Amino acid sequence: MPDTTTPEPEFDPRVRAQYADWARASIRYADLDPNGHVNNGAINEYFEDGRVRFRNARMAKFGDDILTGFAIARFAVDYHAPLGYPGEVEIGTVVKRIGRTSYMLGQGVFSGDDCIASAEVVTVYFNSDTGSSQPLTEELRSVLEAAMIAEA
Repeated sequence: MPDTTTPEPEFDPRVRAQYADWARASIRYADLDPNGHVNNGAINEYFEDGRVRFRNARMAKFGDDILTGFAIARFAVDYHAPLGYPGEVEIGTVVKRIGRTSYMLGQGVFSGDDCIASAEVVTVYFNSDTGSSQPLTEELRSVLEAAMIAEA
């Protein structure tokens, strides 16, 4: 029997057009390491800021409970270029894959057209009373599907 699943669109984290949502962050002097580059911890905070803004913008209509019912199961980052002070960065976020109880985001931190770092993040939906994962609701799936990778 032939495979009838829809292939996942190719994702290149350095292509700005593939991201569904954007957030901005200011580079702080405190973000610098002794070499004068923004340190990896600060870049990871930019990713977190992008995820939180994505979730708040896309899922706030479900109320406060939905905003706390997620946990990160995996966070993997690649650093592509150094980043300096002062300035701003833009954080792109897109849904790469939706599972039964989790979804995967792709993210990129950009300075102008340059992708400074990219990340993949698997987030699990869980019941905050039991601490166990739970299936994504159809409403959540719909919200996540609306933020899937765009063909570049």
